[in-house]
Amino acid sequence: MGKEVVVQENTFKKNIRFIFPFIKPYLFRTVLALGLAIPIGCLDAVIALSLKPYMDIVMVEKNTQSPWYIPLLIVAFTSLQGILNYASTYMNDWVTGKISSDLKMALFNKLMHKSSTYFDNKTSGEVQKRFNNDADSACGGLLGNIKLIISRVFSSISLVGVLIYNSWQLSIIAIIVLVCAIMPVMKMRDRIKSVTNKSENANALIVTSYNEAYGGSKVVQAFNLYDIRKKQFAANLRNVFSLKMKITQKTGIVSPIMHIIVSIGIGLAIGYGSYLITVGAITSGNFVSFITALIMLYTPIKGLGGSAKSMTSALLALERVVGNLEAKDFIVDKEDTIKFTEFKNNIEFSHVIFEYVKNKPVLNDISFTVNKGETFALVGNSGGGKSTIVSLLPRFYKIKNGSIKIDGIDIKNYKINSLRDNIAIVLQDNFLFAGTIRENIMMGKLNATKDELNHAVKNACLSEFIDSLENGLDTYIGEKGVLLSGGQKQRIAIARAFIKNAPIVILDEATSALDNQSEAIVQEAIDNLMQDKTVFVIAHRLSTIQNADRIAVINKGHLVEIGNHEELIQKDGEYKKLYDAQFKTVKMA
Repeated sequence: MGKEVVVQENTFKKNIRFIFPFIKPYLFRTVLALGLAIPIGCLDAVIALSLKPYMDIVMVEKNTQSPWYIPLLIVAFTSLQGILNYASTYMNDWVTGKISSDLKMALFNKLMHKSSTYFDNKTSGEVQKRFNNDADSACGGLLGNIKLIISRVFSSISLVGVLIYNSWQLSIIAIIVLVCAIMPVMKMRDRIKSVTNKSENANALIVTSYNEAYGGSKVVQAFNLYDIRKKQFAANLRNVFSLKMKITQKTGIVSPIMHIIVSIGIGLAIGYGSYLITVGAITSGNFVSFITALIMLYTPIKGLGGSAKSMTSALLALERVVGNLEAKDFIVDKEDTIKFTEFKNNIEFSHVIFEYVKNKPVLNDISFTVNKGETFALVGNSGGGKSTIVSLLPRFYKIKNGSIKIDGIDIKNYKINSLRDNIAIVLQDNFLFAGTIRENIMMGKLNATKDELNHAVKNACLSEFIDSLENGLDTYIGEKGVLLSGGQKQRIAIARAFIKNAPIVILDEATSALDNQSEAIVQEAIDNLMQDKTVFVIAHRLSTIQNADRIAVINKGHLVEIGNHEELIQKDGEYKKLYDAQFKTVKMA
């Protein structure tokens, strides 16, 4: 048990040290916000303390010449407490908001640099919970509860002072009961840690369901998936509810235990206090003042169970935030990396082995060389590893064995940003950001001139389309380009790649999802993009890559054939089978 406590303390200290740089810019306001909780707590004792002279003089001695200032002091101190509480709450919320925003900025930056492997294994709900919600929970819950704890600690200290002042005998009873009441709270963290983390993961699935309801609305409607999606959502809700009730089961018992212990303490105080009055050890004023202070002391103590649960949740959220900030990116620059400034000769894949899941290779001993200016096509059955190969070049993933070299230098030795600056990518389903056409194209080169922009628009075959729009390049396209057709989105993506003017271009099934008319326009834009570039092109339709300098056939993670179209068509190999099957289907149609 002692070892567990030490580990928890060390974890807490480590987390606070890690998070302190985010607090430091607002340290004065943080200390001020928390410091105001001290007088707020101490002022609780004023009412209890003032009741002694009031009760002794008015209620017992029946003296009408009571201290007139006592009611005024109570009002004054209570008003002051209210003003300080408002100031503390305002300052606390300000600090919480600032620190939370800075944390989210750091987490967002961390998220942007995560490798593709991370996103392959996470849902959108998990990402939102871990990189957004946890920052709010950690900051708001932690500072809010620390403020509450400080207030209650100093309230307890001042009220205990009132207890001792009125009767040291009764105070012994009250303090013993206080210690017994707090003990069940001490083990709260251990009881709910695992369940709380499971609950957060379950809540992440709820967020994912909403995201999928938005992003997949047309699929849901087209396939009448209402019932199955509702069943899945209902199952997620039941899981969240079940975990929530488990947390309640583990923490809910604390509150009644504390109520029982506190009621015993009050009962003992009243019983023994009555005896002390009869023997003249204390006055009635002492007794009333003591009982008032005792009730004021015990009332917040009874609510410590809920506060401890909230504090534990905040600390667990803080652990997750620190864990995300501490996590080493899967792919990072080495210390001795160099900047990739110019592509001169060739790109070489040498005995490359890659796996998404450990011990389950997706690529097996892939070797080939692509010379500068070549168009290198990859074909083969779906799932063979073509897209994986081109994803390795910009280091979206880390290879297991082998090497990928550009101009004889392993790409691991190039700075990642400079490597990616020299590679332009057009995918089958290109992601467009919410904003305008201009903004999406300019993301290829943020400092592009007007002439460069117009040149990219023209070569991407977008001019006629943009001229037909009322707002032209400044037309809003919606989230993910929802207001555009597939061909329009592809051409914007091509313009984005064109304006980047990278020497290496990757085209991954860039026309496979388009109709014939759209494909013809997009293919023209692609042909413009490919000029004077080294191109990796993945195509399902073999007619689009027959003019490639070389064609590699990838089957189940193996490179089974390589050559130009004329060479491969003469062999009775995999390419010939693909070609015959595809063109036989076309002729039959």
